[in-house]
Amino acid sequence: MKALIIGAAGFVGGYLIDILNEKNFDVYATKLPYENIQSDVKVYNLDLFDFAAICSLLDKIKPDVIFHLAAQSSVQVSWSKPQLTANVNIIGAINLFEAVRAKCLSAKVLAIGSSEEYGDIDYSNAVNEEVVPEPKNIYALTKFTQEQLARIYVQAYGLHISMTRSFNHIGPRQSVRFVVADLCNQVACIERGERSPLISIGNLSSYRDFSDVRDVVRAYVLLAEKGIDGEVYNVGSGKAVQIKEILDLILSLAKTKIAVKDDPAKFRPIDIPRIEADISKIKNIGWSPEIPLKQSVLDTLDYYRRV
Repeated sequence: MKALIIGAAGFVGGYLIDILNEKNFDVYATKLPYENIQSDVKVYNLDLFDFAAICSLLDKIKPDVIFHLAAQSSVQVSWSKPQLTANVNIIGAINLFEAVRAKCLSAKVLAIGSSEEYGDIDYSNAVNEEVVPEPKNIYALTKFTQEQLARIYVQAYGLHISMTRSFNHIGPRQSVRFVVADLCNQVACIERGERSPLISIGNLSSYRDFSDVRDVVRAYVLLAEKGIDGEVYNVGSGKAVQIKEILDLILSLAKTKIAVKDDPAKFRPIDIPRIEADISKIKNIGWSPEIPLKQSVLDTLDYYRRV
């Protein structure tokens, strides 16, 4: 089978390439001209704002399954660059869906969304997919819009699109724009003597649902095979953990004593206090997380110790 990964140069893309290769897919990947993909797959430069180029690529490859990973995926960046976030996450999705409609109607598409879509809802219980999202930041709104667009293309044109609301995922190679990688990188720099033994932090009181990226890509492949058209699936661990607990774990793994200080730049204008996934729906089709949180954190810290 032919698998096309749109936006494969990011954190998740490399792991998705690995698992698809292991499963003997014929893998094709897209990136922006300034990005790099260090993997033995067929790579194409693609701008999602270039509709003709998307159509041409789909016509050339004729993929059986398409993983739509391309996004501006940082909440923090979405506050400072709202136009970019909306253009990439909404116009890019429309262009892809339209190209699929024009060129390969039978292809299965997995559109990756975010738990941020849920917003500031009642998290007294783990949230399931039936809860109506109430986005509270620009990134979340663009992802929820992508999801609604996908449903329209399924209902109106018969496209085969399933969607995720993916909760926080972590692991080696993640960008320091994200909290766990940022903390691990700071500790690794301190251990190498590149900075004073003081780590800068944002809001530690929030609870988030963290999964290992290697578990997440297993979920994506399964959803490409078994996900129902027009349906959305939570991808998470099913357990919320306070950011402070993550920090304490990282500090316990550090090779030297480290102090902490607040950094106003790391605080968001609006921050959701708790997010936890109900993952019953995806469990029912055969997926559950396998890698423990401590292992994910240690692997991430060890990665930043090496780079």
